[in-house]
Amino acid sequence: MNKKPFSPIIAGTMSWGVWKKNLNTNQMIELMNCCLENEITTFDHADIYGGYTTEASFGKALSESNIERSKIQLISKCGIQLESEQRGNTVKHYSYSKEFIIWSVEQSLRNLETDYLDLLLLHRPSPLMQADEIAEAAERLKKDGKILDFGVSNFTPSQSDLIGSKTKISYNQIQFSVTHLEAMLDGSLDYMQIKNIKPMAWSPMGSVFKSYNEQTQRVYKKGTDLSIKYGVPVDVIILAWILKHPAGILPVIGTTDPIRISNLMKATTFELELQDWFELWTESAGERVP
Repeated sequence: MNKKPFSPIIAGTMSWGVWKKNLNTNQMIELMNCCLENEITTFDHADIYGGYTTEASFGKALSESNIERSKIQLISKCGIQLESEQRGNTVKHYSYSKEFIIWSVEQSLRNLETDYLDLLLLHRPSPLMQADEIAEAAERLKKDGKILDFGVSNFTPSQSDLIGSKTKISYNQIQFSVTHLEAMLDGSLDYMQIKNIKPMAWSPMGSVFKSYNEQTQRVYKKGTDLSIKYGVPVDVIILAWILKHPAGILPVIGTTDPIRISNLMKATTFELELQDWFELWTESAGERVP
């Protein structure tokens, strides 16, 4: 089966289920179609979303929609074990045995009512993970056609090297935004370009619309000035800031608002001018760049 390219902006499903919006089946179908109408074809999941329930809710909606599986891409993550009586977990932890990774993927496939994942990500690194076991699981799942590609999430360069020494890592989903600059400054994004690892960014709006502090006020003010210049909302400016980075970052957006989804796709239609990009970085840092 051929790998399909991911959309330049990815729909994150963490808030679709009981953790926040609690969308019903028809609402999920409407939201899926809204994404597709705006050329967002890639949907990002994790087994834990909704306390292990959101994948199944999405899968039910997908099966009742008229959406062809070949027209979309499904990403999921495994490894985080939440406290759960059903799973016998008394403490939050990480599990990356070969048997667990394969079992978790098979659970996600059943829940999503699909035969394959376009991408499997290890959700967070564990100090106890064994690269050989992880590689065996990834290669087995690829061979069986249950995943088309493999990657990690929230991994440092050295952690990526550990796993990458045994099996190919194609993606790393990290926290990155105009208010969370660490990956740009600590070498993580440089490393991914060297290793041909495609970055994804979760929480791409950062804290601009979540926190009211000196940093977010500065960024929002500059974003407002630029929104007038470019004729788009402030959140589109913030997304365009990410998209300008040469690593080719794929932002994972969490909104379920159809109007905002349509607006955010405008970030793919223009590029911030060089000095505008650096002005946003300057306002985030609160000082001139080094």
